[in-house]
Amino acid sequence: MNCEKTQEKFADYLTEDLDEGSRDEVREHILSCAACREDLENLTVVWAKLGVLPEEQPGGGLRHRFYAMLEEYKDGLEAKGKTARATGLLAGWREWFTFRRPAFAASFSAFLLFVGLGAGWLLNSGRAGGERLTTLSREVQDMRQQVALSLLGKSSATERIQGIGFSAAVENPNDTTLAALTDALDNDPNPNVRLAAVDALYLFRNKPGVRESLVRSLAIQNYPLVQVALIDFLVEIREARAVAALKLLIEKNELTPEVKKRAEQGLKQIV
Repeated sequence: MNCEKTQEKFADYLTEDLDEGSRDEVREHILSCAACREDLENLTVVWAKLGVLPEEQPGGGLRHRFYAMLEEYKDGLEAKGKTARATGLLAGWREWFTFRRPAFAASFSAFLLFVGLGAGWLLNSGRAGGERLTTLSREVQDMRQQVALSLLGKSSATERIQGIGFSAAVENPNDTTLAALTDALDNDPNPNVRLAAVDALYLFRNKPGVRESLVRSLAIQNYPLVQVALIDFLVEIREARAVAALKLLIEKNELTPEVKKRAEQGLKQIV
């Protein structure tokens, strides 16, 4: 199978829609073709991160202020309606005040934008605004981690990859999230999920215990692409503790020639 035909099957390979024979052909080609292997690794990263950023919703405080402004606006209209002239004008205003009229829809959208900008300014001004912004940011981060943990427990490999993408968007993951990523790397039956876990853990490489867990994982991995990804990771960060793990990996009889070569090159770079 040539490079063009192999790359045409990458999408189905990631979604596990290929039959076993076609999957074996893709694996055989990427093990012998460095360019296609790199393309698949990059595509796996993109696949893990597409469409995973949750839409951040305004907090309850912002909604409360918005509805309070609406009530004040309505009260002002009702006060004007006490005069005879205002009564006639109010009837016409109510006819205009409907979403069926494009003019009102556009005006109301502009009003919402104004309220949102004003609220954003308030949230970002002063100590109180900074504290509210910090609280909101923390709530969003917690939500992302909860969604990530939920998706990582799904039976679908695609959903588990999405879960890893959610965790990768967390700025400061807790120990539970990091443990879930490590478990996915070590134990997930799908190699694409394990590859995505490597990329996510790379973002948190300075968190306590992450580098050690990656060194340990190298000894138990048996899928060539995951092995190569871990080797590249550990070489890039110049992890000295990976020297012993790389030596043990090189001694394995079942190691493919391509992975063995990458491990030997990586060992020289670290040492």
